[in-house]
Amino acid sequence: MQTLKYLFLSILFFGIQANAQNKDISKTFYKHDKYLSSDKLEGRFPGTKGNNEAAVYIQKYFKKYGLKEFNNSYYQPFKLFVKEGINKMKSDSVATQNVFGYIEGSDPNLKNEYIVIGAHYDHWGWGGPNSGSKKKEAFAIHNGADDNASGVSALLCILEEVSKMKVKPKRSIIFISFSGEEEGLLGSKYFINHLPIPKENVKVMLNMDMVGRLNDKKELYMGGAGTFPNGVELMKKLQENSGLNPVVHAGDVGGSDHVSFYKESISAVGFHTGGHPQYHTPDDDIDLINSDGGALVAKYIYNALTQIANYEEALIFIKQN
Repeated sequence: MQTLKYLFLSILFFGIQANAQNKDISKTFYKHDKYLSSDKLEGRFPGTKGNNEAAVYIQKYFKKYGLKEFNNSYYQPFKLFVKEGINKMKSDSVATQNVFGYIEGSDPNLKNEYIVIGAHYDHWGWGGPNSGSKKKEAFAIHNGADDNASGVSALLCILEEVSKMKVKPKRSIIFISFSGEEEGLLGSKYFINHLPIPKENVKVMLNMDMVGRLNDKKELYMGGAGTFPNGVELMKKLQENSGLNPVVHAGDVGGSDHVSFYKESISAVGFHTGGHPQYHTPDDDIDLINSDGGALVAKYIYNALTQIANYEEALIFIKQN
């Protein structure tokens, strides 16, 4: 009887610990999302002060949590062309940047292989007639709290948890926040064409785009789980004690930055919590964000990331129909 009592208390203790951790991650998720989706950043359109301030914010946490730089910088600058009318701008070429860094793997051989985890930080600024806004008629700040301040918030929460690991995963991990996604995956295309490491060393890419609106069914959608060995099985197994109901697709790779990797025959999985009426409108704001859900998503993807980075078998690309 005493043994059962201690077992019950042990389970209760670890349950309380898990709940406390989820609350901490939820608060951190909310903090990041609130800043990135604030009016101050004016929708984070590439080439603007708000976009650059978002990059500075992300860089600050990359440095805080111990990411190593590539070529002595966390920035990968590039230019993109802006159509006239977007964000109240005349047609022009503007400068922006991806923000990236890496954690070196702990295995002497496998550390030369890389897992990439990313989320784009740009959005539509003030919108405009040639933008992707669903309300082109009105100039208004598109804060993009879900699209995609939420993905960046999850990225920073995951990085914080990885930074606490006493023994880092076997493979190295690149954390990256892309700019220029809304204009046609331009940041991820630039990254894949200007890699700081050999392309054959990039094994899997995990991407988060719109993960801040977890629904009542707790559904986390993902496409591309079948692009690496036993990926579907892994993602389903990670459902245990996750508080989520993952909707796992082997293919259905989707339309965000991970597609840039898939097209280069790199395994790629995209995560999201579903669409909503506020998508690409000025109404995608922080008050609609489910930060407790965001914490569950971040924890699930953290587990996926660390499992993949420690994979025993070879990570090979599997093309999906």
